[in-house]
Amino acid sequence: MKLQKKTLICLGISLAIMLTALVLTLCGRGINFGLDFTGGLILNYDMGESFDTAIVEKTLGEIGVAEFAVSSSGEDGRVMQARIASLGSEDEVQLLQAALEEKLLAVYPGMDAAAATASYVGPVAGSTLVRNAISSVLLAAVLMLVYIAFRFDFASGLAAVLGLLHDVLIMLSFMVILRDLLQMNSSFIAAMLTIVGYSINNTIIIFDRIRENRKKPVHAGLDRMQMVDVSVRESLGRTINTTLTTLVTITCLYLLGVSAIREFSLPIIVGVLAGVYSANLINGYLWAALEGIGKRKK
Repeated sequence: MKLQKKTLICLGISLAIMLTALVLTLCGRGINFGLDFTGGLILNYDMGESFDTAIVEKTLGEIGVAEFAVSSSGEDGRVMQARIASLGSEDEVQLLQAALEEKLLAVYPGMDAAAATASYVGPVAGSTLVRNAISSVLLAAVLMLVYIAFRFDFASGLAAVLGLLHDVLIMLSFMVILRDLLQMNSSFIAAMLTIVGYSINNTIIIFDRIRENRKKPVHAGLDRMQMVDVSVRESLGRTINTTLTTLVTITCLYLLGVSAIREFSLPIIVGVLAGVYSANLINGYLWAALEGIGKRKK
């Protein structure tokens, strides 16, 4: 079966993913906002030595903390900061601190528990960050439209921007579907903006191959859809190899990294897969359809 015949199937799959996310959102299982947006309790400890954040994360999980973020700062990374979702009462905070200190002192006996600080803070990110992220995506889309329209044609630019929108929506949809693994936080927004720049690369490769093939006499008898089909097949090996190389690296980061790295790498994995999928099975054929509409209007 030619690749072009699978385009509607691919669009159907994408639509099903987005509709699933929409239904989950309407049922009250929408975006899971992280601590960057909700605020919470911050605990600071001088560990007495450099420490492994993975050990602290494991300890927090063992004492029943479900949502947290751990970072290090200070001289030689000795100061541990744990950001935890807001607790119900002061008694719960004290019980949490006591349980955490007991376990950490067993691993880091030099930890200065007496000098620990606990404070409630508001969200460090919110409407401003979301607004800036949306503005960045829109600005990137406009600049990409101008660049690709200048380098190729307007139909190519519009198809690339629609493909970019598809990739972002797929990432957001998976964030809803996998809400226990993916949160809306600064790491996710950084990953989304990274994919905005990354996913356009495969699309440009396809469009460049289409332009080259249209100049070859051997392809003179092909219509637009057939031209896209040939071009995608010719560049598919290169695209797959590049994507696999990226995925192997990012997957290793997800499997071996600490929670902060995993929060960034998992959305990148989703975005890379969405990008290679749309570039090869959607964007080129979308260009052919838009080009045909433009020709008929003339």
